[in-house]
Parts: sequence; structure tokens; C-alpha cells
Amino acid sequence: MARSPAAGRYCFRAGLLACATSLLVLTTVAPAAAQAHRTAIAVDSLRKIQDIEPRSGPPGTRVQVYTENLPLQGRVVLGVGAIHAGFEVLGEAEQGALGEVDGTIRIPASATWDRAIVLITLNGNFAPTALSDPFHVTNAEGLVHRVGRVTDEGDGCLAFRDTDGYFYSLAGATQGLEVGNYLEIEGRFDPKGSCPLGETLDVTRAIPATAPTGN
Repeated sequence: MARSPAAGRYCFRAGLLACATSLLVLTTVAPAAAQAHRTAIAVDSLRKIQDIEPRSGPPGTRVQVYTENLPLQGRVVLGVGAIHAGFEVLGEAEQGALGEVDGTIRIPASATWDRAIVLITLNGNFAPTALSDPFHVTNAEGLVHRVGRVTDEGDGCLAFRDTDGYFYSLAGATQGLEVGNYLEIEGRFDPKGSCPLGETLDVTRAIPATAPTGN
């Protein structure tokens, strides 16, 4: 994969995978001499990057990106970012004759353990073409930090939805946690888990947090 310096940042004003029916507003921050422009894009028109491996790790982790469902295009750009925050272009990937993309990126040092990020592919005009499942940035101990609310999703699994709208099943040190609790949680991310409702956070620490007004 050809590597290139960061070429820009891309800001999402609406939800990503958590808001599949809404519009995604993309702000492209161009070089200093150029003006930023905004493009409204239907999230459900974006394809899904089929595979990223691994799904978690500290800044500096190399992540393999593979997908077979992108349209043929002259250039495929890879980047990372978070909901309601900037996207950073990290490099380019080769595309095969049938549209398959196989590339590697390194999670940047700016990524923090307190929120998930997604990988994104863009075409040569820097228009988004696909988004990945979330990648969970960890600290040196392999933990993630999340803030959100305990919810009841049925099926006997304790659930948690963070401030970015991502959903997790909870395991581990969950004694005393109740539906409706607004919490700061630390734990280990398990992409498989034992609950069918969602990916799992194996909780090591949970403390009460102050919910935003109206939440």
C-alpha cells in the first residue's frame, strides 16, 4: 500500500453507523488556501467495509483493511475518525480488478481510549464510499473507557449504550448495575462475547457519572 502524509480532516455532523437512516453531513477541511465545503450524504448509501483486523488495540496498532464490495475507482483513500469529530486521511490502498481493496493503516497517536473510531474509504475526490465497524482504541493495559447508560434490551443480557450511540453487552464486574444507571465504565472489549445482543465490554470498573441535561 502506498503511504502518504495526512491530507485533510473530515467532520461528520450526524451519527454514522448508529444512525443509518439519517443524513450524514461531511465537512471537508481543505488546505489552508482553500475553502471548506459541505456535502450531505445518506448514511445508508455508504457501503460497509467487510473486514478489519484486529478490532481493538492501542495507538500505533496496524489494522488490515479488506473489502470486496467497493465500486471500481481510480484511487482508494483510507482514513480514520470518530462520530462528530474529524477524519484523518492516512494513506492509499490498491484496488483489484474486481473492486477488492486490501490495505493496512496504523492507528494514529491522536486516537484515545475513551471513544471508538471507524475506518473509512474515500474515492479520489475524497467522497466517502464505505465505513467499518468501530475500532476500539485501548490504553496501555488493554482497556477502553466509555460513558453512557445501562439499558434493557431483553434476552437476559445487561446492555450499555455509550454517548456515540454504540451498543454493548456487559459482562464482568456488573454487580449492582441497574437499568437506567448513567456510568463511566472501564473494561476490555470482546468482539465476540457471550450475549447475542451485541459486542461485549468485560467491565473492570464502573462508577456513576453525571448525565447531560435532557439525557
